[in-house]
Amino acid sequence: MQPQPGARQAQIGMIGLAVMGENLALNIARNGFPIAVYNRDTTKVDKFLSRAKEHAEGKEVIGTYSIEDFVKSLERPRKIVLLVKAGEAVDAVVNQIKPLLDKGDIIIDGGNSYFPDTQRREKALKAEGINFIGSGVSGGETGALWGPSLMPGGDPAAYEHLKPIWEAISAKVGDGNCVTYVGPDGAGHFVKMVHNGIEYGDMQLIAEAYDILRSVLNLSADELSDVFAKWNEGTLQSFLIEITAKIFKAVDPETKKPLVDLVLDKAGQKGTGKWTSQVSLDLGIAIPTIQASIDGRTMSALKSERVEASKQLPGPSGFKYTGNKQELIDAVHDALYASKICSYAQGMNLIRAGSDKWNWNINLGELSRIWKGGCIIRAQFLDKIKQAYQRRADLPNLLLDPDFKAWVLEAQPRWRQAVTTAQSAGIPVQAMSASLAYFDTYRTANLPLNLTQAQRDFFGSHTYERVDKPQLGFIHTEWEDLIKK
Repeated sequence: MQPQPGARQAQIGMIGLAVMGENLALNIARNGFPIAVYNRDTTKVDKFLSRAKEHAEGKEVIGTYSIEDFVKSLERPRKIVLLVKAGEAVDAVVNQIKPLLDKGDIIIDGGNSYFPDTQRREKALKAEGINFIGSGVSGGETGALWGPSLMPGGDPAAYEHLKPIWEAISAKVGDGNCVTYVGPDGAGHFVKMVHNGIEYGDMQLIAEAYDILRSVLNLSADELSDVFAKWNEGTLQSFLIEITAKIFKAVDPETKKPLVDLVLDKAGQKGTGKWTSQVSLDLGIAIPTIQASIDGRTMSALKSERVEASKQLPGPSGFKYTGNKQELIDAVHDALYASKICSYAQGMNLIRAGSDKWNWNINLGELSRIWKGGCIIRAQFLDKIKQAYQRRADLPNLLLDPDFKAWVLEAQPRWRQAVTTAQSAGIPVQAMSASLAYFDTYRTANLPLNLTQAQRDFFGSHTYERVDKPQLGFIHTEWEDLIKK
């Protein structure tokens, strides 16, 4: 289609004006790129135009009220961002606009789509001459408005048309824009999926640290706020630690109690954590910390069952912590940081496995760089990860990086102290425990799985390898014949 003579044209378009779409569109406009917007509920277009007058600093925004007018308003190659619900809604919008597009036009899915769907869409549209980019967008509504971390994947030549806009609207850190081309087809959405799994792990570990401090040391909300604020000045400095300190300061105006104490302990999830878990099993990558965080949210949903179980299943009786208060606070700090290292090691290894499986050639150091700003997991710690991969691009595990190894080994006694104290008190610390077990498993040269393999061969003839005769390969033994009578 050709635009009507004399019609205004935008450099990019946005379909979907919920909070994320609206804020990202305002960000694009504020950075000097004329944008056209469309929403199925056209009243949202009017509301957006009103808001744009205030927040887009007078930059050009074109409101449209039909898909046809929306497509006509865009310069070629058309760049159309979709921020609609993942799944069927994305396919529906793609099918709606596809007949109106020309070869070379670009559709950008900025939602949390499952990466196999992105691979499918990219392949199908490419066959028709249309480019499809799956771009992770992290940072929530504030990041979308003022600078998110962006993870685009798709055809590299198509991304070059989007690159100036994505670099302009992304968060900025000392070593560049928080955006990088991730890789072909579904690479961007795959990385965003694992990013969200890592985010689950971070949040669960922080919740467990909070639980130890409130349950064992009986710290008040103000004391907890002070602890987390202090932690945010050191190695744990991050967006999530920062807002945690702020959350403990919030007071409910009606009851005058800390608001956090009035929040029901049922955590929601939207699917990216589950996808991360499923893919890790498919690729054979252990992610126990991330899995524990998913399980933690799943079990939190069983509120009524847990309340009833609490009446029937008492924990340890007579436990009373008699140690030094600050010593335990320091131990919990170190347990949180050491567990965090394990969680990120798991996430990075999963990304590497996905990259190898689908030939994406993902740069792990570059990912940690773009996560330093804009996104929910932004943290000082990510710079250390970037440096680790700069030192050794093929680093098999973050625990083997000299800096991380030295830190974890030094902190190991306090890590164990925090986990042991929690377990002695009957406090569930599934993610911290999973991290410690991951560390212990990874550092163990001889695991007891020789017995497991023997069992498998005994009952199912699944074969095994001998440590003293590797040249034999896989062999089977009739175990009953060797049992002394």
